[in-house]
Amino acid sequence: MYFDRGMLEELEDKALAPYGMRSKNTRGRAYLDSEPEFRSSFQRDRDRVLHTTAFRRLEYKTQVFINNEGDYFRTRLTHTLEVAQMGRTLARALGANEDLVEAICLAHDLGHSPFGHSGEVALNRLMKDYGGFDHNKQSYRIVTELEQRYPEFPGLNLTWEVREGIVKHESEYDISDARDYNPELRGNLETQIANVADELAYTTHDLDDGLRSGMISPPMLDGITLWETLKETYNWRGQVMGDMERHRMIRQLVGLLVTDMVQATDSRIKQSGAKQPLDVQKLSYNLIGFSEEMYRRNRELKDFLYQNLYRHYRVMRMQVKAEQIISKMFHAFHAEPSTMPAQYQKMIPLRGLERTICDYIAGMTDRFAIEEHQRLFDPALRP
Repeated sequence: MYFDRGMLEELEDKALAPYGMRSKNTRGRAYLDSEPEFRSSFQRDRDRVLHTTAFRRLEYKTQVFINNEGDYFRTRLTHTLEVAQMGRTLARALGANEDLVEAICLAHDLGHSPFGHSGEVALNRLMKDYGGFDHNKQSYRIVTELEQRYPEFPGLNLTWEVREGIVKHESEYDISDARDYNPELRGNLETQIANVADELAYTTHDLDDGLRSGMISPPMLDGITLWETLKETYNWRGQVMGDMERHRMIRQLVGLLVTDMVQATDSRIKQSGAKQPLDVQKLSYNLIGFSEEMYRRNRELKDFLYQNLYRHYRVMRMQVKAEQIISKMFHAFHAEPSTMPAQYQKMIPLRGLERTICDYIAGMTDRFAIEEHQRLFDPALRP
C-alpha cells in the first residue's frame, strides 16, 4: 500500500483545523503543470525551492557574522532552516498546513543580497532611481522569473498560496507590497506563522551567536526580564558561560517564546470565530503573536540586541566594508557593462542595465562578492 496525492489530501483534510489551508483547494499555478502522484502541491513547492541555486547560495550569505568569522555562526542558510523548523512546530500545534508554512519559510530569504541587511541597504540606495531593491521582492522574482530550471515556464511555477506567502512576508524590518495578491487581505495563518517564525529564529539565534562570539557577555544581559527568567530557571549566577549552559539557556528561551505564542494565538483564534482560511485573512489584525506581557519582554530583548550586537563596532565595520564593496562593483559594472559575465550582458536588453547589475550582485555569496571585487580592482589578480 502506498499513499497517493489523493490520500495525502484526505489525511491533510482530517488533520488540519477548519482555518488551515488545504492543498486540494489551491488556486493553482500560473502555468499548466501536472501535479505529482506522491506529493501534495505544497510539498512539491517546498521541494522545488530546496533544489534552487538561490537556496544553495544561502550557505555563504551573512546572517550577522560574515562566513569567514567562524564555522559555527549562523549563515543565511542555517537561519532559513531554523525558521522552517520553528514554522513547522507552530503550524502543527495550531492546526495550520505544515507543508505550506515550510515552503514559505524556505523561500523567504532566497532574494537576500550578500552581507546581510547592510548589502540590502547598499543595493536599495544604488537602485533608488531604478525601482529600488527589496529582498522580499527579489525572492518573488527568483521563484517567478530568475531561476531557469524548466523549459516549459520561467521560475518555479509555484502555487498561488506559496507565492502569496512570499509576497506577504513581513517582519519588523520588512513591509510587504502585495499589490497583485489581494492587498486588502492579510496573509493567511500559514503566512503569519512564517513571518513570526522568522523573528523568533533571528532573535534567539542572534543572541546565541552574540554570546558565542564574546560580543555579548552574560553580565551585559542582567536586568533583561527574559534573561532573568532563564537564570532563575537554572539557578545560574555565573559571569562566564560555557557552551552547555549557553545551549541550555537558548533552548529554554525558544521554548518560552514558542509556548507563549501558541497559547496566545489559540486564544485569539477562538475569539475570532474563524472557520475557514478566508476568515483569517479578512480580520483587521494578525492572529499569530505573543501575549501582551511576552511581547514587552521580547521587545526588551530585541532592543538590547540592536544596541549591543547589531551596532557593535565589529559588525558595523563589516557593514561599512560591505557597502564599499557593493557600491564599487555596481559603479564599475555600470561604467563598463562588458566586465560582467556574458550571460548577464545578454539580459540587459530585457531587464535594463541597472536591474541586471542588481540581479548579478544580489545573487552573489559573501565570498564571491569579495573575490569579484578583488578581480575588478586588484591588478595583480587574473580577471
